[in-house]
Amino acid sequence: MKKLVNKILYYPLWAVWYTLSLLPLRVHYVMADVFYLLVAHVVKYRRRVIMKNLANAFPEKTEQERKRIMKEYYHFFCDYIAETIKFGTMSRKSIKKHMVFKNADIIAEIANEGQSVALFLGHYGNWEWVTSVALWLEKNNRPTGYGHIYHPLENETMDRLFLSFRNRMGSTSVPMRETLRWILNHKREGRPSILGYIADQVPTWQNIHHWLTFFNQETPVFTGVERIARSQDQAVVYIDIKRVKRGYYECELQVVTRTPREWAENEITNECFRRLEATITRAPQYWLWSHNRWKRTREEFDRRFKVVNGRVMEK
Repeated sequence: MKKLVNKILYYPLWAVWYTLSLLPLRVHYVMADVFYLLVAHVVKYRRRVIMKNLANAFPEKTEQERKRIMKEYYHFFCDYIAETIKFGTMSRKSIKKHMVFKNADIIAEIANEGQSVALFLGHYGNWEWVTSVALWLEKNNRPTGYGHIYHPLENETMDRLFLSFRNRMGSTSVPMRETLRWILNHKREGRPSILGYIADQVPTWQNIHHWLTFFNQETPVFTGVERIARSQDQAVVYIDIKRVKRGYYECELQVVTRTPREWAENEITNECFRRLEATITRAPQYWLWSHNRWKRTREEFDRRFKVVNGRVMEK
């Protein structure tokens, strides 16, 4: 019964999203400005979380400066929602004007040489539009698989809806649990893969294997990007995103390493997060500050868990 309901709901929701996305982007921004008033001044969406995160990340800034960042973040967050809706019907020509990738030729050359690529990015700028990176690799004349990791939504209708729009630009949504299988399938077919990872999420307790200092705080991080890159000898590339102006982004593809096995354990992860912190510090309003990034502490981890042969186990 539940599957039937989800199937029935999908089509009217898809029709609404599709119809809204047909509106010009400038109209979406007008709606985003109205939505901002609701989110920032009426609902005050996750205001405490945002201010706590900003206070810990930027203790040198005054409260007034942090409030200014929060205000700008709310504006951007509403723009991000508007841009994501618009993404549903944007043409490939249009998205290439709004999301520009620098150094794409270098990545294409790596793939042409047969080496797969792991793309590292955070929840910064419009990460949904980053899936259009495949459009910039058209000079890659070797058959290549393009993908991006995602966490399937619990609601099957919304999950199917998002996937129908996310996969429009030539990149495939790969469930996190199927990452290695997807990579190995392409490898068996003799095709390198280019896979994007959003790595600034909160790992579950059992998936915490490394801590680092990120914005002055001891932070648990996923090490899957590095572990897969090392095991499959993949190049690691960091995506440095800049918002040039409203609705326009520039992404610089920075090669971190092509020889991951030569790096010490966790050093690639440390380097990628160092670059992400530099990106955020440059223009902090474009990061996802409403995300409760530091809800897991080292003290609680040490109190509740122990690591035995690389596995996290409850005490």
